[in-house]
Parts: sequence; C-alpha cells; structure tokens
Amino acid sequence: MKRVLGFLVSLAALGSGLAPVDLAARPVPLSVRSNFRLGSAGVVCAAQVAPRDTRLRGMFDRAFTLSCRDAAGPVGTLVAVRRAFPIDAPPVAGIAAAAGPQQVCGGTGRAVIDALGGVDAMICRDPASGLDYRRYALTRGDTSYYVEGLAAYDAALRLALASVVLGKAVPGEIRVATTEVTDAAAFARLQAGLLDPLGVRGEGYLRNNGSSFAESAAFFEVLAEKARGEKGEQADMAEALANEGLQQSNLGNFAAAARLFGESERAQLAGDGLGQRLLRNYRALDQLNQRRPDAAAAELARPVDPVNAVFDSARLADGVINLPLADAINRENAATRRMGVPDPSLTRMEKAQILDGQALAIGATAARMAGRTEEAAKGFAEARTRLAMVRGGQVGSIIWLSAEIDIEMARIAGAAGRKDEAEAGLDRAIAALEAAYPSSPAVLSARARKAAFLLDAGERDQAAKLFASVVDDSAAIPDSGTTLRDLLAPYFALLAGQGSDPVASAAPAFAAAQVLERPGVAQTQAILARQLAAGNDAAAALFRLSLARSRDIVRAEGEVARLGALATPSVSESADLAAQQEALAGLRREQTEILAKLAAYPRYTALAPKRVALAEMQSALRPGEAYYKLVAVGQDLYGLYATPASARLIPVPLSRTELAREVQKVRDSIVTVENGKAVNRPFDLDRSRALYKALFGPVDAELAQVRHLVFEPDAAMLQLPPAVLVASDAGIAAYKARTADIDADAFDFTGIAWFGRGRAISIAVSPRAFLDLRALAPSAAQRPYLGLGNNSVPRERPVTAVADSCDWPLALWQRPVKADELLFAARTLGSTSVVKTGSSFTDTGLLSDPALDKYRVLHFATHGLVSAPRKDCPARPALVTSFGGKGSDGLLTFREVFDLKLDADLVILSACDTAGMATIAASREAGVTTGGNYALDGLVRAFTGAGARAVIASHWPVPDDFNATRRLIGGLIAGRSGESVGDALAGAEAALMDDPQTSHPFYWAAFVVVGDAAKPAH
Repeated sequence: MKRVLGFLVSLAALGSGLAPVDLAARPVPLSVRSNFRLGSAGVVCAAQVAPRDTRLRGMFDRAFTLSCRDAAGPVGTLVAVRRAFPIDAPPVAGIAAAAGPQQVCGGTGRAVIDALGGVDAMICRDPASGLDYRRYALTRGDTSYYVEGLAAYDAALRLALASVVLGKAVPGEIRVATTEVTDAAAFARLQAGLLDPLGVRGEGYLRNNGSSFAESAAFFEVLAEKARGEKGEQADMAEALANEGLQQSNLGNFAAAARLFGESERAQLAGDGLGQRLLRNYRALDQLNQRRPDAAAAELARPVDPVNAVFDSARLADGVINLPLADAINRENAATRRMGVPDPSLTRMEKAQILDGQALAIGATAARMAGRTEEAAKGFAEARTRLAMVRGGQVGSIIWLSAEIDIEMARIAGAAGRKDEAEAGLDRAIAALEAAYPSSPAVLSARARKAAFLLDAGERDQAAKLFASVVDDSAAIPDSGTTLRDLLAPYFALLAGQGSDPVASAAPAFAAAQVLERPGVAQTQAILARQLAAGNDAAAALFRLSLARSRDIVRAEGEVARLGALATPSVSESADLAAQQEALAGLRREQTEILAKLAAYPRYTALAPKRVALAEMQSALRPGEAYYKLVAVGQDLYGLYATPASARLIPVPLSRTELAREVQKVRDSIVTVENGKAVNRPFDLDRSRALYKALFGPVDAELAQVRHLVFEPDAAMLQLPPAVLVASDAGIAAYKARTADIDADAFDFTGIAWFGRGRAISIAVSPRAFLDLRALAPSAAQRPYLGLGNNSVPRERPVTAVADSCDWPLALWQRPVKADELLFAARTLGSTSVVKTGSSFTDTGLLSDPALDKYRVLHFATHGLVSAPRKDCPARPALVTSFGGKGSDGLLTFREVFDLKLDADLVILSACDTAGMATIAASREAGVTTGGNYALDGLVRAFTGAGARAVIASHWPVPDDFNATRRLIGGLIAGRSGESVGDALAGAEAALMDDPQTSHPFYWAAFVVVGDAAKPAH
C-alpha cells in the first residue's frame, strides 16, 4: 500500500528540535541520531543510543548498544566518554549476551581497524559459556572510545567503533551467523526493546519518514507496550497507538488501523489539542490510503481543541505531569543532551502549527486526487507558508513533509507541461531525502516517482534505467517492497507497453516482481531448505536450536505484553510477569550465545541470495516444464512465463479487483457454505474459460507442450487451484446441449478440457523458495508412511481438557472422518507403514512422539479448522484430533504444528480448506514474526516449518460423497514407484473427471501441491 502523504510529527521529537540550519543540504550526523546501521553490506546490524548506560557521567558522554539481525540480544556495547577509560575495565553485566565480571581476559595488544589505524585490543573468555569476547579502545582528543562484544561479531564491533570515532557511517561487510528467521520488522522490535521510550519514539518517526512502515509499526507497538499501565504515560500511549494505526493503514491493514485509532482516541487526555490534531491528520491519511479523498476532507474538518490547554490540577495533585506542564519544565533532558541534540525546544504552538501545516498538505493531496488541481496547488502553497513560519522552515523533523510537498507540486507542474520545474522539484526532494534518510524506502519512493514522471514526459529510456536502479537498490534496503508495490506499476506498464519486446522485458520484470513478495511461507521454506541442507552435524543442531529459541522468545514476548497490559494485575499475575521477563532475558542471552557459536561454521555466515535471475530459473527448469509467475502491482496484473528456452511478459486484461470478483464467482459455483453446510451448484464453465484466457491465453499454444507447470499465484489466485480452469472450448458446447434437457444431470462435466488434465501443477510461493526446495535431497526417514485421523468420539468434553470461552462445540468431534483412505494408503505402501486412529491419534501424543521424523509421508484425514468458532473469537488454524492427556484441547493447532519435528518428503492434509491463512496474531502465538493474513500462510506454512518439503492442501471442504476424497488420495498413493507427486495427483484427478458422479470440480480439484510436484510421491 502506497502512503499518499504520511508525514508524522512526534510530539516529543519536535520538543527537541534541531537548530535552524539548512538540514536538507547535508546528512544528519551520527551524533544526533538514536540509531544507525553498521556497515553497508552483509547481515544488518545497528547501533542504538543507550542513554541509561551506567558508565555515562557527563552531558557529552555517549553510549550505544550493538545488535544484529537474528540475534535476540545485544552483541556488544560502545561508549565515548570525556575521561580516561582503560581497556581492562570491568564489562557491563548483561551487555553482549552473557558478558559479565566472570570474563577471563588476556593482556593488552594492538590491532588495526580500517579507517582508524592502530587501537588497543584485548581478548576475553566467559568460562561459563565458552564464548570469546573482543575489546577495542583508543583516545582521540579528550574523548576515550571503548567497544566490547562477542568475538563472533568482531566486524560489527570494528565498524561501530570506526563510525562513532569518525562521526559518520563507515562502509564495510558484516559476515556473522544468520538464520534468516526474522524480517526487518522483527529486528526493529529487538532494537526498540533496547531503547528507552524517547529513543523508541524517535526511531518510530524516523522509520515512518523513511517509508519503512513495517519497522515503524514495530517501534510504535513497543512504545505502546512500554507506556501501557505506566502512571502518567497515557498521552504517550495515545500517540503510540495513533502512529501504529497509521502504519497499519500504510501497510494496507485498514481494519487494524481503525481499531488502533479508536484505542488512541479513548486513551487521549481531555483537552489535548495536539493529540487531537495528530489523530485527525492520521485518520485523513488513512482515508487517502483507501483512495477516498472526500472522506479525508471530512476527517480534516473534525473540530479540535486549542493547544494552550490549562494544567490538569487534579492529575497534578496525583503526581501526574500533563502535556502543558511537561512543556514548561526541563525542555532539554539528559537523554537528548547525550544524543547531541541542541536546545531550544519547539513550543506547543509551534508543534500545532506544523500539524496544521500537515493538515493543509493532506487536504491539498485530497484535492489533487479528486481532480481539483488549482485548489491543490493553492493548498500546497499555503502548507509551505505555514511550515516556513516555524523557525524559517528549518526544523529537521519536517524535511520529509517538505520533500513530499515538492513531489506533489512537481506532479502538478508536470501535468501542466512545466517539465523543467517538475524535474527540479523532484530532484530537490530526492536530495533532501537522501541526506535525511539515506538508504531508505523513502528515497527509493522518490526516485520511482521521478521515473514515472520521466515516463509520462516521453523519456522512456531514462525512465527504464531509473526504475531498474530502484529495483537493484531495493535488494539492500529492508522493508522497501511495501512502499514500492504501487510505485512500480508504471515500470511494468512500460515493460509490457506497446512497442515493447515481451521477451526482452521478461528479465527486468522478473527482477522487479520479486521486490513485491511478502514474507510468510516463502521465508519458512527458505529456512527449511537451509536447515535440511545442513545435515545432522553439531552445527545443524545449533541451527535448529537457534530457530527453536527464536520462536520461544516471540511467544515469551507476547506473554510479557499480555501481562504488562493488565490494568489491575493480581499478585500472582505480577509475579508471573516478573518471572516471564526474567525468562525472556535468559532466552535472549541463550539464543545470542547459540548464534555466536554458530559463527564458527562458514555455511551459516554466508547470506543466502534472496532474488533469482530469470536465467537461473530457466536453467533449473527441465524439458516439458514452465514457470508462470502472476504479479499484482497496484490494480494491474501481469504474467511472467518462462521455459528452459524462452520467456515473456504477459499483460493480464483484468484488474486486481476484477480478478477477485471472477475468482469468487468461480469458487461460488464450486461450493458455498450455507448454514454450516457445503452447497454445490453447477460449475460456471464460461467464467472459468474466460479466466483461463485472461491468464494463459497468450501462451496457450506453448502450454500444450508443458507437462509440469510451476504456478506462483498472487492476489485472488492464491485462493483458486489453476487446475480448475477450462483450457479449451472442447466439451463446453456438448455440455450445454446436453443440459438443455430439464432432466439432464447438470453436475455431469465429463468431456471438459480441464487445465489440470494430464498436467502436473506445483504451487510456488517465490522463485527462490522453489529452487531451494528443488535442490533438497529427499528425506532420510526409513518408514514410508504414517496415517493419522478418525478421532475417537467423546460423549462429553474431558475434565482434563483445556477449556475456554472460545471452544469449538463438542459436535465437531462427534463426526470423525473415516479412516478408509488411511488404511488403503498403509496397505498400498506396506512395509513399516503405520496408521494411528482413535485414542492413539491425540494432540498430546503427537507433540510427545519422538518418531515423527522417521516417516517420509504423513497423511492427515480429519477435520480442518480455519475460521473462528464465534465472531468474537480469534481464528487459529488447527486439525481435529482425539482428546489426549492433561492439557489437551483435542486440536493440533497452528502453533503446535510448528513444534513438530518432521523429516518428510510429503504431508497430505486431507481436511477442509487447509490452504488458508493464519492471522498475524496466530502467527505471533506460534512464535513467528513474519507473514500472516495471506492464503498458504496457515497450516501449509506450519507443516513446512515443522519439516515438510511439500504439502498437499485443500482450497475448500473435501467431500465424502462417492468416496471421492478416498479415491483421489488413494490414486495419489497408488501411483507407480518413482512417479512424481504431481503426475500421481493429476492421474487420480483424471479418473474422477471421467466419472459423471465426480466430474464436478468440487470432487477432484480442491487439492494443490505446495512445493516441487516433480519429486517422487513416495
């Protein structure tokens, strides 16, 4: 979701405004930043200001905590103090994992650090953990610099010291162990946890202004957690919630944004005119994100209180300092001084003026979106005038807004034919953003908008080059895909436009499409590939242990947040909170220690490539194979089609909205759920045929030679198996003629040319994930098959079972799925195959079974749950099991599936709608910080995380009628030895297609293979 004008003004950050200088003309120095990246390549590491470090004494002393992506705790610490600081000083307990007074150190030596030269050096060891630590120290002028940390992160320590000494970011590569288990937002949460509230707030605004929306949301989420329940922090919580809400809007999560805006409004202090202005502006921005300019104007018309509110004497008597009084005292606090930010602070009136200037700019953007160009130009001019009245417009925190106004005015000038004026405005905005927010999505956004302007001006070659550079640079800039999702639409239009060569355009389009991929099951597949490729040595064990601890940490963080949010915790709840906080600190230290030990193994310090060149994909395809990647960019759709010998870019003649409508119509003609029951209707052949033509029409002749299609869906096609599309007109006329008779069977679809007939289809989630899975060796498990299902029928809910207000009704367990297909599969595969049904098929039993990784194929035939039992309950994907021992809820949940230990070539989920999503909340509960809210991010992702190379999942409730599902899965299992899973499934589907009773797609088309369907079925 592209933010239209999402400039944020921190009420606190503005309170420590920068001195009035030409800030847009030079980069912001490190001395006034609360966070900066270390190095320029490799694993992302950062230094965060640590104003509460006990070694700080004077106002010019500074301290930093060093952290790196995937490490759950600090990896080092750095101080710059105006006094002598010996290298053999005692380390700070708790900093750099388990570093503490127990270190045993050698003598002082010398080392050479690039850009600095010779420095004092020392090596220490923690006998308890067996980990080595490094220390470096030097003195420049009257300042002593000292850095210490884990030896495995030596590159980060050296770059941190050089950067702070020189006052600028020093380039360099950091090669440390990485699991790739976290994304930019998860790393942002770690960084936020290491900062005090002032630093968290400042970083949240900086990430927003740099268009790193997911990272910004993480900072404000942590700020809200820190403020919740703290006396006198109500205004901070209201501000944090409002900002978190805007970030969710920027990410396209509009329902979450509305909820957070409501919470913010309820948390606001009475009469807080500044908070009201902030929320007013954010709600208007949310409406612009939803392309509702009139609604945005209505939000801006909301009345707000004046900013010169009186002191709240009643709250002051209780020891609460409200916003007006806070402004009147201690405008420059110690933490701000240590960051090097000079006085004077902005007054409340100045802050209000900036917020009102922002409102004028938002209103102007709404007018421009509504086509009222003259009104828009006037509004932007008024906004610029209003902002210039605040210290001459030279306040650092309005750089982004000024740049955005330049871009908007450039759009208006360009539309009016004033090309030079427009280009100058765009260049001015890019320069300002590069200085204030280097290597940020905001810079990429501004450059992409200039490229779009050049394209509109007819400069196609220049536009193409600039777009290509944006795509290339985005690979090294986290959190850029969300910002660029809409902005790359003109690039795709250029590549696919009239006069373009679809073959030559395929490679740059393939690269650009990978910018837009979302984290989720693709990331889980990448982690699985790395885990399985490592074998079973000591390093692989450390890798798996690190993954487990990372998930434990996320779950512990959730519990700490829950307990910390209680308004009136009981004594036991307070004790639980303290225990959870202590446990969390221990988990973070342990996980960081594990990663430090993992750094001894080179294969874990090499960064796995994220993107795939088109030529690499083509070289991995075999004769008779093709890769089709559907790309949704803004409202536009494109197909990228590649075979070993050729590739082309295909414009899809449907919008994203139209595709969603057509897919839903096709799905509704397969099955709908009414009053809790699946209802079938005659399949809509015409719509299916039209959808095939839209997606595959231009390559229809080539597809005739493709026996295995790797299909990477996007948008609504994530919810529809491509096999159900009608590939030719053959059979349609005969069906219509036959069913003209009122007594004819309208559910007999024999003779239809289904796309899935005789063709294996793999569902891929990213090019890299598919290639990783293709490269994996098969399972080493000795047993061929484990079948699980046919839960035991309880008369009542067991007394020992977990129970809460969101339990599913007991009737769910009282209609178990028959075990026929499990028994058939076990007989077919023979040998040491096992079937567990009834009381042997329980959630607690599976979670405690040490032999699950001994089976190559696992097959679940049971009920799948993807919705919530009631509207007021959270949705948690799960499979129904029998009730087990104490603590059982009779469900194998999304979280519990992640906890299983598998080594499986294939997991078959013969259950309802198992290709669905998991919510972000359910993902967090499972210890997963990325993805969620998209199809395939549910049980498919969970089983992938547990160790499944491929998963067969369903897109709708699987039928019992005519033994359809048993015949389908039975045909899959009964395939000839060595036959691929895709061919076996296609053969089983063909048998049902040719049977009049099961020829309706409801019976045969639900299942998809997520993974590489070219691998053997068993």
